Amino acid sequence: MKVLVSLCVFVPLLVLATAEEEEVLESILRDRSHIEETLRLAADEQAGDYAASLQRLRKIYHNSIRPMEQAYKYNELRQHEISDGEITSKPMVLFLGPWSVGKSSMINYLLGLQDTPYQLYTGAEPTTSEFTVIMHGDKIRTVEGIVMAADSSRSFSPLEKFGQNFLEKLIGIEMPHKLLERVTFVDTPGIIENRKQQERGYPFNDVCQWFIDRADLIFVVFDPTKLDVGLELEMLFRQLKGRESQIRIILNKADSLATQDLMRVYGALFWSLAPLINVTEPPRVYVSSFWPYDYAPDTSCELFKREEISLLEDLNQVIENRLENKIAFIRQHGIRVRIHALLVDRYVQTFKDKMSFFSDPELVFKEIVDDPDKFYIFKSILAKTNVSKFDLPNRAAYRDFFGINPISSFKQLSAQCSYMGGCLLEKIEKAITHELPGLLSSINSGKNPTLSSCEATGCGEKPKNRYRRN
Repeated sequence: MKVLVSLCVFVPLLVLATAEEEEVLESILRDRSHIEETLRLAADEQAGDYAASLQRLRKIYHNSIRPMEQAYKYNELRQHEISDGEITSKPMVLFLGPWSVGKSSMINYLLGLQDTPYQLYTGAEPTTSEFTVIMHGDKIRTVEGIVMAADSSRSFSPLEKFGQNFLEKLIGIEMPHKLLERVTFVDTPGIIENRKQQERGYPFNDVCQWFIDRADLIFVVFDPTKLDVGLELEMLFRQLKGRESQIRIILNKADSLATQDLMRVYGALFWSLAPLINVTEPPRVYVSSFWPYDYAPDTSCELFKREEISLLEDLNQVIENRLENKIAFIRQHGIRVRIHALLVDRYVQTFKDKMSFFSDPELVFKEIVDDPDKFYIFKSILAKTNVSKFDLPNRAAYRDFFGINPISSFKQLSAQCSYMGGCLLEKIEKAITHELPGLLSSINSGKNPTLSSCEATGCGEKPKNRYRRN
């Protein structure tokens, strides 16, 4: 009986202590209302218009760009095949940086996952060893990397090329969240400078490059204790060349320092990164502490709050412009495919002009591939078509390209026409100059994009071939 009485007395005390702890915890948690307000999580989107625009974009790609892409094997030059999943995918936000700088904590904070069973594991030691994709789903569940790669409706099927060892290090987390309806987060393993790439068991840099090429926004996160730049981080910034507009540098855990020390750390961060970022305008740097707990006292709380809101506005801008960015990306891809086809056409034409009855085909074509400038292959493209010299691919890439694909396997552009299907070159030029800009204009003007009568039913118009020899 005495034992029962003592237990009855102890249980209310335990409940009271737990309630007090919860009150203390709630008092130190930061207000999250600005996140929902800045990211407009309560706003209803016009899903129908967005889906119609994506369908229109997908149709333009499949009808006008992909046939040229396949005819001239563009994927073997660039190793970037666009799938339906990539066209319809949500904007991707990629988190990179050294270990334990707060990447996972930042995702937990943005999604409100802290102190829930679904939060990403965090700690002072290196904790994330997988590439973790956080995406929207009807219910909370974990998706294995092998399943993600096998699902053609997703945009991750090309990751199979990195092998089964990598797929075991790839994990997806689905959950019903308003923010994840509009964006996908990718958390990456932290960079550990004393670890060799081969120790990971898969090509880490190649995998990072795959995600970098497809990311709409790239957060490179540092904290005041990890500002040194080693070989792996230097290699990562080399891979980020040309993507400076998508990069945002984050100096996290800023409230762990006094104001004067923070200014010194800020300068040291720029000094470390200056040799790696050779652009006129450096990437934007955000200084704050991105986790759910209140800022430390006697720190620049107002500055950190404004920096956080600026970062959220930056993220929201990417989300709001996701359709425009998709159209611009497909148009840029179409321009590259068109240039590639024009170059292959020029190689084929030069080869035919140089061949005679007694010529050795291999020697003739080797001479052309080894010195294309001698035959004005690249210069002729600039002279005859509206192509910028800055968009021309590397000449050496075509030596490898034709090493795999014999010149005899390609037709000239003048032969890539059919009565019902039209000319490949005419169709891709129409997509670049009229259809994609028109789709972009319809979105900006608020009009619902619809299919024209010819696109819906198909017009049997005889193709006009401007490249046929008279």
